[in-house]
Amino acid sequence: MIKVAVNGFGTIGKRVADAVSAQTDMEIIGVSKTRPSHEAMIAQKRGYPLYIADISKKESFEKAGMKVAGTVEEMVRAADIIVDATPGGVGAGNKAMYEKYGKMAIWQGGEEHEVAGYSFNSSCNFADARGRQFARVVSCNTTGLCRIIKLADTTFGVKKVRATMVRRGADPGDAKRGPVDAIVLNPVTIPSHHGPDVQTVLPDIDIVTTALVVPTTFMHMHIIQMDLKETGDREKFLKMIADHPRIGLVKGYTGIKSTAELKEYASDLGRPRSDLWESCVFEDSVSIVDGKELYLFQAIHQEADVVVENVDCIRAMTGGASTAEESVAMTNRALGFETI
Repeated sequence: MIKVAVNGFGTIGKRVADAVSAQTDMEIIGVSKTRPSHEAMIAQKRGYPLYIADISKKESFEKAGMKVAGTVEEMVRAADIIVDATPGGVGAGNKAMYEKYGKMAIWQGGEEHEVAGYSFNSSCNFADARGRQFARVVSCNTTGLCRIIKLADTTFGVKKVRATMVRRGADPGDAKRGPVDAIVLNPVTIPSHHGPDVQTVLPDIDIVTTALVVPTTFMHMHIIQMDLKETGDREKFLKMIADHPRIGLVKGYTGIKSTAELKEYASDLGRPRSDLWESCVFEDSVSIVDGKELYLFQAIHQEADVVVENVDCIRAMTGGASTAEESVAMTNRALGFETI
Protein backbone atom coordinates (compact mmCIF):
# COMPACT_ATOMS: atom_id res chain seq x y z
CA MET A 1 0.00 0.00 0.00
CA ILE A 2 1.27 3.47 -0.88
CA LYS A 3 1.23 5.57 2.30
CA VAL A 4 -0.17 9.01 1.42
CA ALA A 5 -0.27 12.12 3.59
CA VAL A 6 -2.40 15.12 2.65
CA ASN A 7 -0.94 18.37 3.91
CA GLY A 8 -3.92 20.72 3.91
CA PHE A 9 -7.42 19.32 4.32
CA GLY A 10 -9.38 22.02 2.48
CA THR A 11 -11.30 22.22 -0.79
CA ILE A 12 -8.85 20.05 -2.74
CA GLY A 13 -7.18 18.18 0.12
CA LYS A 14 -10.37 16.67 1.51
CA ARG A 15 -11.37 15.44 -1.95
CA VAL A 16 -7.94 13.98 -2.61
CA ALA A 17 -8.00 12.21 0.76
CA ASP A 18 -11.37 10.62 -0.01
CA ALA A 19 -10.26 9.63 -3.52
CA VAL A 20 -7.02 8.10 -2.22
CA SER A 21 -8.82 6.18 0.52
CA ALA A 22 -11.08 4.64 -2.14
CA GLN A 23 -8.09 3.18 -4.01
CA THR A 24 -7.11 -0.43 -3.44
CA ASP A 25 -3.37 0.30 -3.55
CA MET A 26 -3.22 3.40 -1.34
CA GLU A 27 -3.99 4.49 2.19
CA ILE A 28 -4.26 7.83 3.99
CA ILE A 29 -1.84 7.89 6.91
CA GLY A 30 -2.69 11.46 7.93
CA VAL A 31 -4.12 14.85 7.02
CA SER A 32 -3.33 18.28 8.41
CA LYS A 33 -5.21 21.35 9.58
CA THR A 34 -4.01 24.59 11.14
CA ARG A 35 -7.04 25.16 13.38
CA PRO A 36 -10.20 23.40 14.57
CA SER A 37 -12.90 23.63 11.89
CA HIS A 38 -15.78 21.74 10.33
CA GLU A 39 -13.29 20.21 7.89
CA ALA A 40 -11.12 19.00 10.77
CA MET A 41 -14.25 17.47 12.25
CA ILE A 42 -14.96 15.68 8.95
CA ALA A 43 -11.40 14.33 8.93
CA GLN A 44 -12.03 12.82 12.36
CA LYS A 45 -15.32 11.31 11.24
CA ARG A 46 -13.58 9.79 8.19
CA GLY A 47 -11.02 8.22 10.52
CA TYR A 48 -8.08 10.15 9.08
CA PRO A 49 -5.32 10.79 11.65
CA LEU A 50 -5.19 14.56 12.21
CA TYR A 51 -1.85 16.36 12.38
CA ILE A 52 -1.13 20.02 13.07
CA ALA A 53 1.74 22.31 12.13
CA ASP A 54 1.81 24.19 15.45
CA ILE A 55 1.72 21.74 18.36
CA SER A 56 0.97 24.62 20.74
CA LYS A 57 -2.56 24.58 19.27
CA LYS A 58 -3.13 20.99 20.32
CA GLU A 59 -5.23 22.03 23.29
CA SER A 60 -7.65 24.04 21.13
CA PHE A 61 -8.25 20.96 18.95
CA GLU A 62 -8.75 18.73 21.97
CA LYS A 63 -11.19 21.20 23.54
CA ALA A 64 -13.20 20.87 20.33
CA GLY A 65 -13.20 17.09 20.77
CA MET A 66 -10.61 16.40 18.08
CA LYS A 67 -7.72 14.04 18.73
CA VAL A 68 -4.35 15.26 17.47
CA ALA A 69 -2.06 12.51 16.15
CA GLY A 70 1.05 14.69 16.14
CA THR A 71 2.86 17.34 14.14
CA VAL A 72 2.93 17.77 10.37
CA GLU A 73 6.63 16.89 10.46
CA GLU A 74 5.78 13.56 12.10
CA MET A 75 3.13 12.95 9.43
CA VAL A 76 5.67 13.64 6.68
CA ARG A 77 8.14 11.18 8.19
CA ALA A 78 5.49 8.42 8.21
CA ALA A 79 4.43 8.90 4.57
CA ASP A 80 5.76 7.55 1.30
CA ILE A 81 4.45 10.59 -0.57
CA ILE A 82 2.79 13.88 0.41
CA VAL A 83 0.05 15.66 -1.50
CA ASP A 84 0.50 19.32 -0.58
CA ALA A 85 -2.92 20.93 -0.81
CA THR A 86 -2.12 23.97 1.30
CA PRO A 87 -3.20 27.41 -0.04
CA GLY A 88 -1.36 28.74 -3.09
CA GLY A 89 1.97 30.24 -2.16
CA VAL A 90 2.12 28.35 1.15
CA GLY A 91 3.11 24.96 -0.24
CA ALA A 92 6.43 26.14 -1.64
CA GLY A 93 7.55 26.85 1.92
CA ASN A 94 7.07 23.16 2.78
CA LYS A 95 9.58 21.97 0.20
CA ALA A 96 12.53 22.16 2.61
CA MET A 97 10.75 19.79 5.00
CA TYR A 98 10.05 17.26 2.24
CA GLU A 99 13.66 17.48 1.12
CA LYS A 100 14.90 17.05 4.70
CA TYR A 101 13.21 13.66 4.97
CA GLY A 102 13.77 12.63 1.35
CA LYS A 103 10.04 12.38 0.64
CA MET A 104 8.19 12.58 -2.65
CA ALA A 105 5.70 15.45 -2.84
CA ILE A 106 2.99 16.73 -5.16
CA TRP A 107 1.93 20.38 -5.22
CA GLN A 108 -1.17 21.96 -6.72
CA GLY A 109 -1.62 24.49 -9.52
CA GLY A 110 -1.61 27.41 -7.10
CA GLU A 111 2.15 26.99 -6.86
CA GLU A 112 4.57 28.01 -9.59
CA HIS A 113 5.90 25.39 -12.00
CA GLU A 114 9.40 26.00 -10.62
CA VAL A 115 8.56 24.60 -7.17
CA ALA A 116 8.74 21.09 -8.63
CA GLY A 117 10.31 21.70 -12.03
CA TYR A 118 7.75 19.35 -13.56
CA SER A 119 4.02 19.78 -14.10
CA PHE A 120 1.73 16.76 -14.49
CA ASN A 121 -1.36 15.82 -16.44
CA SER A 122 -2.54 12.20 -16.71
CA SER A 123 -3.55 12.54 -20.35
CA CYS A 124 -0.30 14.12 -21.50
CA ASN A 125 2.88 13.22 -19.63
CA PHE A 126 2.22 10.40 -17.15
CA ALA A 127 5.42 8.51 -17.97
CA ASP A 128 7.60 11.55 -17.32
CA ALA A 129 6.67 11.47 -13.61
CA ARG A 130 8.33 8.12 -12.99
CA GLY A 131 11.29 8.39 -10.65
CA ARG A 132 10.74 12.05 -9.79
CA GLN A 133 10.80 13.28 -6.21
CA PHE A 134 8.61 16.31 -6.88
CA ALA A 135 5.69 17.11 -9.17
CA ARG A 136 3.01 19.74 -9.56
CA VAL A 137 -0.51 18.91 -10.72
CA VAL A 138 -1.59 21.81 -12.90
CA SER A 139 -4.63 23.92 -12.03
CA CYS A 140 -8.23 23.01 -12.77
CA ASN A 141 -8.38 25.20 -15.88
CA THR A 142 -5.04 24.01 -17.18
CA THR A 143 -6.08 20.40 -16.56
CA GLY A 144 -9.18 20.90 -18.68
CA LEU A 145 -7.25 22.67 -21.43
CA CYS A 146 -4.54 19.99 -21.53
CA ARG A 147 -7.06 17.18 -21.85
CA ILE A 148 -8.93 18.60 -24.83
CA ILE A 149 -5.89 20.08 -26.59
CA LYS A 150 -3.96 16.81 -26.33
CA LEU A 151 -6.96 14.92 -27.74
CA ALA A 152 -7.30 17.32 -30.68
CA ASP A 153 -3.55 17.31 -31.30
CA THR A 154 -3.46 13.50 -31.31
CA THR A 155 -6.46 13.34 -33.66
CA PHE A 156 -5.80 16.15 -36.17
CA GLY A 157 -2.71 18.03 -35.04
CA VAL A 158 -3.04 21.49 -33.48
CA LYS A 159 -1.33 24.57 -34.99
CA LYS A 160 -2.50 27.05 -32.38
CA VAL A 161 -5.06 27.55 -29.62
CA ARG A 162 -6.98 30.63 -28.57
CA ALA A 163 -9.09 30.22 -25.44
CA THR A 164 -11.01 32.37 -22.97
CA MET A 165 -11.65 31.27 -19.40
CA VAL A 166 -14.88 32.55 -17.84
CA ARG A 167 -13.98 31.88 -14.23
CA ARG A 168 -16.17 31.48 -11.19
CA GLY A 169 -15.80 34.27 -8.63
CA ALA A 170 -15.41 31.97 -5.61
CA ASP A 171 -15.89 28.40 -4.52
CA PRO A 172 -19.34 27.73 -3.01
CA GLY A 173 -18.03 27.70 0.55
CA ASP A 174 -15.70 30.67 0.13
CA ALA A 175 -18.01 33.36 1.49
CA LYS A 176 -15.28 35.98 1.96
CA ARG A 177 -14.56 36.33 -1.77
CA GLY A 178 -16.23 38.10 -4.67
CA PRO A 179 -17.04 39.68 -7.04
CA VAL A 180 -20.72 40.08 -6.14
CA ASP A 181 -21.86 42.39 -8.95
CA ALA A 182 -19.11 42.72 -11.54
CA ILE A 183 -17.32 41.08 -14.45
CA VAL A 184 -13.64 41.40 -13.65
CA LEU A 185 -10.84 41.11 -16.19
CA ASN A 186 -8.46 38.62 -14.61
CA PRO A 187 -5.97 39.79 -15.75
CA VAL A 188 -6.47 42.86 -17.93
CA THR A 189 -3.29 41.96 -19.80
CA ILE A 190 -3.01 39.23 -22.41
CA PRO A 191 -2.15 36.39 -22.15
CA SER A 192 -3.56 35.11 -18.89
CA HIS A 193 -1.37 32.65 -16.97
CA HIS A 194 -3.28 29.64 -18.30
CA GLY A 195 -1.53 29.51 -21.69
CA PRO A 196 2.01 29.48 -20.29
CA ASP A 197 0.83 26.92 -17.73
CA VAL A 198 -0.42 24.63 -20.51
CA GLN A 199 3.03 24.91 -22.09
CA THR A 200 4.63 23.46 -18.94
CA VAL A 201 2.85 20.23 -19.93
CA LEU A 202 2.52 20.66 -23.72
CA PRO A 203 5.55 22.79 -24.61
CA ASP A 204 5.04 22.62 -28.39
CA ILE A 205 1.50 24.03 -28.35
CA ASP A 206 1.06 27.63 -29.57
CA ILE A 207 -1.57 28.97 -27.17
CA VAL A 208 -2.85 32.38 -26.06
CA THR A 209 -5.45 32.64 -23.32
CA THR A 210 -7.59 35.36 -21.78
CA ALA A 211 -9.63 35.21 -18.58
CA LEU A 212 -12.34 37.00 -16.67
CA VAL A 213 -14.13 36.40 -13.38
CA VAL A 214 -17.92 36.41 -13.05
CA PRO A 215 -20.18 36.28 -9.97
CA THR A 216 -20.95 32.58 -9.82
CA THR A 217 -19.62 29.71 -7.72
CA PHE A 218 -20.41 26.53 -9.62
CA MET A 219 -17.82 26.06 -12.38
CA HIS A 220 -15.57 27.68 -14.97
CA MET A 221 -16.51 27.87 -18.66
CA HIS A 222 -13.96 27.72 -21.50
CA ILE A 223 -14.48 29.16 -24.98
CA ILE A 224 -11.92 27.38 -27.15
CA GLN A 225 -10.80 27.77 -30.76
CA MET A 226 -8.06 25.60 -32.28
CA ASP A 227 -6.47 25.80 -35.72
CA LEU A 228 -5.93 22.24 -36.93
CA LYS A 229 -3.08 20.90 -39.04
CA GLU A 230 -5.29 18.35 -40.81
CA THR A 231 -8.86 18.69 -42.01
CA GLY A 232 -11.15 18.02 -39.06
CA ASP A 233 -14.03 15.60 -38.85
CA ARG A 234 -16.67 16.55 -36.29
CA GLU A 235 -18.14 13.07 -35.88
CA LYS A 236 -14.71 11.54 -35.44
CA PHE A 237 -13.81 14.10 -32.78
CA LEU A 238 -17.09 13.57 -30.92
CA LYS A 239 -16.35 9.84 -30.90
CA MET A 240 -12.87 10.53 -29.50
CA ILE A 241 -14.39 12.68 -26.75
CA ALA A 242 -16.98 10.03 -25.92
CA ASP A 243 -14.20 7.43 -25.58
CA HIS A 244 -11.98 9.61 -23.39
CA PRO A 245 -12.03 8.53 -19.70
CA ARG A 246 -11.71 12.08 -18.40
CA ILE A 247 -13.80 14.12 -20.86
CA GLY A 248 -17.58 14.01 -20.71
CA LEU A 249 -19.96 14.95 -23.50
CA VAL A 250 -22.99 17.03 -22.54
CA LYS A 251 -25.62 15.78 -24.98
CA GLY A 252 -27.99 18.28 -26.52
CA TYR A 253 -31.07 16.20 -25.69
CA THR A 254 -30.39 16.66 -21.95
CA GLY A 255 -31.34 20.32 -22.25
CA ILE A 256 -28.30 21.25 -20.13
CA LYS A 257 -27.06 24.69 -21.15
CA SER A 258 -25.51 25.98 -17.93
CA THR A 259 -23.10 25.14 -15.15
CA ALA A 260 -25.97 25.18 -12.65
CA GLU A 261 -27.77 22.42 -14.54
CA LEU A 262 -24.53 20.44 -14.82
CA LYS A 263 -24.02 20.56 -11.06
CA GLU A 264 -27.62 19.51 -10.50
CA TYR A 265 -27.05 16.60 -12.87
CA ALA A 266 -23.96 15.53 -10.90
CA SER A 267 -26.01 15.69 -7.71
CA ASP A 268 -28.77 13.55 -9.25
CA LEU A 269 -26.11 11.03 -10.32
CA GLY A 270 -25.17 10.66 -6.67
CA ARG A 271 -21.64 11.95 -7.16
CA PRO A 272 -19.82 12.73 -3.88
CA ARG A 273 -20.12 16.48 -3.23
CA SER A 274 -21.72 16.75 -6.72
CA ASP A 275 -18.20 16.52 -8.12
CA LEU A 276 -17.50 16.47 -11.84
CA TRP A 277 -14.04 14.96 -12.24
CA GLU A 278 -14.31 15.11 -16.02
CA SER A 279 -14.09 18.09 -18.37
CA CYS A 280 -17.61 18.70 -19.69
CA VAL A 281 -17.74 19.45 -23.42
CA PHE A 282 -21.09 20.66 -24.79
CA GLU A 283 -21.79 18.43 -27.79
CA ASP A 284 -23.80 21.03 -29.71
CA SER A 285 -20.96 23.55 -29.41
CA VAL A 286 -18.39 21.35 -31.16
CA SER A 287 -17.99 22.90 -34.61
CA ILE A 288 -15.42 22.70 -37.38
CA VAL A 289 -15.41 25.77 -39.62
CA ASP A 290 -13.67 25.83 -43.03
CA GLY A 291 -12.31 22.36 -42.30
CA LYS A 292 -9.53 23.40 -39.97
CA GLU A 293 -11.01 25.67 -37.27
CA LEU A 294 -12.32 23.75 -34.25
CA TYR A 295 -14.62 25.52 -31.77
CA LEU A 296 -16.19 24.30 -28.54
CA PHE A 297 -17.42 25.19 -25.06
CA GLN A 298 -16.35 23.14 -22.05
CA ALA A 299 -17.22 23.47 -18.36
CA ILE A 300 -14.68 22.75 -15.63
CA HIS A 301 -15.54 21.94 -12.01
CA GLN A 302 -12.78 23.84 -10.23
CA GLU A 303 -13.04 21.81 -7.01
CA ALA A 304 -12.86 18.39 -8.62
CA ASP A 305 -11.08 17.81 -11.92
CA VAL A 306 -7.57 17.87 -10.39
CA VAL A 307 -8.50 15.29 -7.74
CA VAL A 308 -8.21 12.26 -10.02
CA GLU A 309 -5.03 13.75 -11.50
CA ASN A 310 -3.45 13.75 -8.04
CA VAL A 311 -4.26 10.07 -7.60
CA ASP A 312 -2.67 9.24 -10.96
CA CYS A 313 0.35 11.38 -10.15
CA ILE A 314 0.90 9.37 -6.96
CA ARG A 315 0.94 6.15 -8.99
CA ALA A 316 3.17 7.61 -11.68
CA MET A 317 5.78 8.80 -9.18
CA THR A 318 5.77 5.66 -7.03
CA GLY A 319 5.63 3.17 -9.90
CA GLY A 320 2.17 1.97 -8.89
CA ALA A 321 1.12 1.74 -12.54
CA SER A 322 3.16 1.36 -15.71
CA THR A 323 0.94 3.41 -18.03
CA ALA A 324 -1.49 6.31 -17.86
CA GLU A 325 -4.26 4.08 -19.19
CA GLU A 326 -3.72 1.58 -16.39
CA SER A 327 -3.72 4.20 -13.64
CA VAL A 328 -6.68 6.17 -15.00
CA ALA A 329 -8.72 2.95 -15.21
CA MET A 330 -7.76 2.02 -11.64
CA THR A 331 -8.60 5.48 -10.30
CA ASN A 332 -11.92 5.71 -12.12
CA ARG A 333 -12.96 2.18 -11.20
CA ALA A 334 -12.25 2.73 -7.50
CA LEU A 335 -14.37 5.89 -7.54
CA GLY A 336 -17.17 4.30 -9.57
CA PHE A 337 -16.51 7.06 -12.08
CA GLU A 338 -17.88 6.95 -15.61
CA THR A 339 -17.94 10.18 -17.59
CA ILE A 340 -21.24 11.88 -18.28
